[in-house]
Amino acid sequence: MKSVIDNKAEQEFELTVDGYRAVAAYQLEGDTIVFTHTEVPPAIEGRGVGSKLIQAALDSARDRGLKVVPQCPFVRAYMDKHPEMRDMLG
Repeated sequence: MKSVIDNKAEQEFELTVDGYRAVAAYQLEGDTIVFTHTEVPPAIEGRGVGSKLIQAALDSARDRGLKVVPQCPFVRAYMDKHPEMRDMLG
């Protein structure tokens, strides 16, 4: 599995696996990052791709001192399962 890339031009975190691209779309609003949508192609579902993508995106947000608004249900569920991330909620 490759590394997660922050494509700032498209406002998406990206992870490519076996030629398929998973994305976590976001919007920056001051010191807050709003995750709006996560998409993992069916061909690579069930392999932890979405979790790896969101973990890297949240690590990046923490490193940058951003608060997180998880509008996307997948991001919200991930944060619910990982209480160590809840201090980032904005």
